[in-house]
Amino acid sequence: MGFELFCATVIALLFGMAICFGGYRFFLVLLPIFGFFFGFALGAETLQAIFGVGMFASVTSWIVGFLVGACFALVSYFFYIGAVIVIAGALGFGLGVALMGLFNLDTLSFITWLVGIVLSVVVIGLTLYFNVQKYVIIVGTAVAGAALVIGTLVLGPGGVKLADLVANPVQVALRNSPIWTLLFFALAAAGIAIQVVANRRFEVQTYNRLAYQTEGGN
Repeated sequence: MGFELFCATVIALLFGMAICFGGYRFFLVLLPIFGFFFGFALGAETLQAIFGVGMFASVTSWIVGFLVGACFALVSYFFYIGAVIVIAGALGFGLGVALMGLFNLDTLSFITWLVGIVLSVVVIGLTLYFNVQKYVIIVGTAVAGAALVIGTLVLGPGGVKLADLVANPVQVALRNSPIWTLLFFALAAAGIAIQVVANRRFEVQTYNRLAYQTEGGN
């Protein structure tokens, strides 16, 4: 079991580093996966915030999370703009939850969830209005990768519950040590900087796979 845990930890760390420093390059492959996990967590968090259902504590929570995650994954796969909306929404929601985490909320309350949803809409709107999809993808993947790396490290030595980490990662980091928070911000900032430089002349091609398949069928 110890060796299996070690292998899982190494894989998670490598995957997190790949997202953090190469997320924009791997955008087309990563976004359906990212969309599923974000939708999965969002569905479970919505049930918890509105109906008080514990995070992943019931079959209903798992089913709703899976369905929302599947929808987000499909939207991300078939539509470029859908993928951008998902990652921009995830960035906004994460920012909202992180800000509320500074107030030391123990659980995902309705107010925390509402703030996350509002900021999701704001970030999505700003992204589309100012046409900054590329940089939102870079920031979103760098932050997500850094969160995966730090989360994996915190889960190992700290024994943090996965539900707590998903619901409020900032509070989990602060509760364990401010050093984790500093490392998270440093890693995310490094990921953003490296991706901006590496992708200065590289652009992800927009796509609409559903339209392409329809035209191919005709």
